[in-house]
Amino acid sequence: MLDNYFTVIEAGKKLGIHPETVKRLCRQGDIPATKIHNTWLIEQNRLQMFASIYQPKRGRRRRLL
Repeated sequence: MLDNYFTVIEAGKKLGIHPETVKRLCRQGDIPATKIHNTWLIEQNRLQMFASIYQPKRGRRRRLL
């Protein structure tokens, strides 16, 4: 039944990003997902579509001196 869905941990591994980043993208609506209780579920085909256009921005955090 849930074979066609990814959790944020699985999606993070597939996208090469941290699971918290996946959660943020789900909350923002960038990744179409469904939240059931405390778990985001992402359909396999929607994640593949998102992965084909996603360009992660690395190193954008600024350091405070």
